Amino acid sequence: MNASGIAEIGTWRTRVVVWLLHRFFLLSRGMTMGVRAACFNTEGQVFLVRHTYVPGWYMPGGGMEHGETALEALAKELREEGNLVMTEKPELVHVYYNRKTSKRDHVLFYRVGVEQTALRLPDREIAESGFFSLDALPDEITDATLRRLRELSGAETRSDYW
Repeated sequence: MNASGIAEIGTWRTRVVVWLLHRFFLLSRGMTMGVRAACFNTEGQVFLVRHTYVPGWYMPGGGMEHGETALEALAKELREEGNLVMTEKPELVHVYYNRKTSKRDHVLFYRVGVEQTALRLPDREIAESGFFSLDALPDEITDATLRRLRELSGAETRSDYW
């Protein structure tokens, strides 16, 4: 795996977008909770996405909506961000406090086997996506994504912070 990743919220543009979104969430929700997953295909490659509105490569995921279970949110995000379907029951790896995003944000992190039903074409949200070998990750992978993959492989001690 690469030696280091890029900051998830490093540029002024990203900070503004995240700040605005979380101000909206502050009014509409008491606490924010999201799901993300390390999605592996049968060849052991991990699926990553590059969004149009923030820099870097991420594992697929997103916020949970009112009335939505974590597994419903996970299935929805995998479908929307990668045309992925789960081929096995997702394993909850850990619950992380995402203090860099907000003082009220938590991420449920899963590991799951997936199959891609169709290529995910770029649109207004997703600029690129694809499966990557763990020894050939994209250069601009985010630091948090890289840490999660290192934790899964046992190369790094698990943190409580995203």
